[in-house]
Amino acid sequence: MPSDKKLVLVVDDEPDTVTFLSTVLEDNGFETRTASDGKAAVRAIEEEPPDLMTLDVTMPEKSGVAVYRFVKENDQYKNIPVIIITGVSSDFRRFISTRRKVPAPDGYISKPVDHKELVELVKSLLEKKELSASA
Repeated sequence: MPSDKKLVLVVDDEPDTVTFLSTVLEDNGFETRTASDGKAAVRAIEEEPPDLMTLDVTMPEKSGVAVYRFVKENDQYKNIPVIIITGVSSDFRRFISTRRKVPAPDGYISKPVDHKELVELVKSLLEKKELSASA
């Protein structure tokens, strides 16, 4: 039975962060899937494209930067809103400076994550995505 809940892919290599983000999102009516590294994130996206994803920048296997490029350079996935969640602001600056013809992230939240800020941003981006899809 299909769910009307929006699917959010939570990508982070820190188990506590994954648990926190997933719990906050599920408590606010979203369905979540998780990935603990970049390779697992790409597999999850290919298996079932999420409505939105949160993405850590610094991860093993494949960095968040590489995952972000994969999403935004792929016509099938480029409309998935991506919120970068990281505790390392220098990584984010490096991420921005290494972009090649890829749009800026749809949102950015620093760790520790404020749960209200996260929920508001997710809702706002999904609403914006729905409005642009119906236009």
